[in-house]
Amino acid sequence: MNGEDLEILYENGPCLIVNKPAGLLTQAPRGIDSLEIHVKNYYRRREEKPVDANIYLGLAHRIDRPVTGAIVFARHVRAARKLCSQFADRTVSKTYWAFVEGIVTPEEGTWTDYLHKRHGMAQAEVVDAEHPAAKEAILRYRVRWQTETGCWLEIELLTGRTHQIRIQAASRGHPVLGDSQYGGQIPFGTQHEELRDRAIALHARQLGFRHPMTGEAVDVVAPLSLDWEPLELPLD
Repeated sequence: MNGEDLEILYENGPCLIVNKPAGLLTQAPRGIDSLEIHVKNYYRRREEKPVDANIYLGLAHRIDRPVTGAIVFARHVRAARKLCSQFADRTVSKTYWAFVEGIVTPEEGTWTDYLHKRHGMAQAEVVDAEHPAAKEAILRYRVRWQTETGCWLEIELLTGRTHQIRIQAASRGHPVLGDSQYGGQIPFGTQHEELRDRAIALHARQLGFRHPMTGEAVDVVAPLSLDWEPLELPLD
């Protein structure tokens, strides 16, 4: 992937929304590939700046490495701060699609848990509310379709915790397809030799917020990747 391969879903002033591919970190330390690097290269090329030119890029949220979907970047500090405020105030709408193992009951509801990000590890766990590092995690879901393989869920994310959807679903016996990190047994998508390059069946489908400079409503839907085609979802 390079800057030219970005799937741009929306661009207006300092706001850029792209459809993140699986297998790529949102942000990473120097020397490690990330979506942030490709977005910066996109701006360098478009603005005809040298390859070593400093490019400011603000992130208001992140998407896990194996997850796809809509993510917004800000081109300058003021826009980034206003976007971060919307995420902090929970005025941003975030809808995810997930395909999970098993039959989820009831067909719609709310999941509330307390999560803890394990120290030094990119992994979360469910803990008691009294745990000193516990953070409340809330989502709403509804079953859109189900097969012998599992359930297609539409999820409204009300909080943004590390691996929130993945651990909340897995802790109820419904790991996301392909998510071996949280006990998934059913493969999903292209089975790359490197586990870190593999996708899981979790996609940031919709992202809505107020444009940080104009105040206009922004609502973007991200197309699914080809990895979802074998599931034959009834999208119509």
